Amino acid sequence: MTGQVRTVDGRVAGRRGQATRQKLLDCLGEMLSSSPYRDVKVIDVARKAGTSPATFYQYFPDVEGAVLEIAEEMAKEGAGLADLASGRSWVGKAGWQSSEELVEGFLDFWRKHDAILRVVDLGAAEGDKRFYKIRMKTLNSVTTSLTDAVKELQTKGKVDKDVSPAAMAGSLVTMLAAVAGHQKGFQTWGVKQAELKPNLALLVHLGITGKKPTR
Repeated sequence: MTGQVRTVDGRVAGRRGQATRQKLLDCLGEMLSSSPYRDVKVIDVARKAGTSPATFYQYFPDVEGAVLEIAEEMAKEGAGLADLASGRSWVGKAGWQSSEELVEGFLDFWRKHDAILRVVDLGAAEGDKRFYKIRMKTLNSVTTSLTDAVKELQTKGKVDKDVSPAAMAGSLVTMLAAVAGHQKGFQTWGVKQAELKPNLALLVHLGITGKKPTR
């Protein structure tokens, strides 16, 4: 966290206050991993953090406000997903490597932030614009990078001009997000993690280049 941390009433929090605030967020994040979002109560978060509900309310208006704080931090980290697609080569064997690394990074990011991403998806699906904006902020950077990749391939005559770069990139990122959020579900279909990655990378490569990969 950077910049000044303030309490709900606008006071600047000291070092101890900042540590308490962060501990509350950390405990909330842990609870989201094991409990349904709607079941998490302020008193439970405070108890887990070893403090009181009154202290919680010094830093957050309610559980949802604290959840949004966690989500915003996650979205900032999500901007790094752009590095998985920006400046990469999509030609020949390098193109296959780019596809594999994009899939690997995407799945890893989703596993790391699984709990908060589930809450963000829920809020976005219910029409909450705050969660929708965070979801889009998380995905926008990598979508833009993939859009640029398709455009570049088009200028080199390697991708059909009829392909819409933004539509293709957006579709692929949406697919990646859906698959990443459903990783555990694939096991019920008898799909192993080791099988999921290369097949997902194949779809990404076909979408970006329009060609089978050179491995």
